[in-house]
Amino acid sequence: MCAADELHADLLLSQYVSAFEKFDEMSVSPRIYPLAGALAVGPPDDAGFVAWRPRRAELAPVLLDTLYGKLPAKFPPLFERLLLTFRWAEVSLDRYSLMANPLGPNLDGFFEQISKDFGLWQSLIPAGYLRFGRGPDMDYDPVCFDMNSPQKNHEMRVVKLDHEEILCNFRIKVVAELAPSFEALVLQTIESANRRPTA
Repeated sequence: MCAADELHADLLLSQYVSAFEKFDEMSVSPRIYPLAGALAVGPPDDAGFVAWRPRRAELAPVLLDTLYGKLPAKFPPLFERLLLTFRWAEVSLDRYSLMANPLGPNLDGFFEQISKDFGLWQSLIPAGYLRFGRGPDMDYDPVCFDMNSPQKNHEMRVVKLDHEEILCNFRIKVVAELAPSFEALVLQTIESANRRPTA
């Protein structure tokens, strides 16, 4: 990514990450969800819950090489930039949840998050789907980059798959295309956040 592209990406991602709190309470018990507890911005309240916020990071791009040693394809450039410049807990957004990119010296925590459901992982990767999220709230359907739809500059469409079809019937079923690219998904999320009333 050239300097101008990085500047554009950083501005867009700052808006995207700022939109998180429009969709998610971002308040958890650190005993139940320590990944979010590590991102706490204050002491626990009377119920033991802490508010958390994404944290800015500046990771070396070489860390992507280690991550890509475990994956069959590269992420879109804007998603790469998100991984290298922010840390966050799992967050439920407009029509999907973004899996966590936890604090740490590398991206191993993110890889653990996207691959920890071995049954889904074993089915998704050979079928050409790279998981990075799931449905919103309690929806467990995986949200993936469709590696079967490569575009220029490593862009891919973003799709939601039926998890029950995968785990029960060993079949991949796309239930929705969320966006034609990750950048389009980011822009949709920002626009949706801007339409929501301020609390």
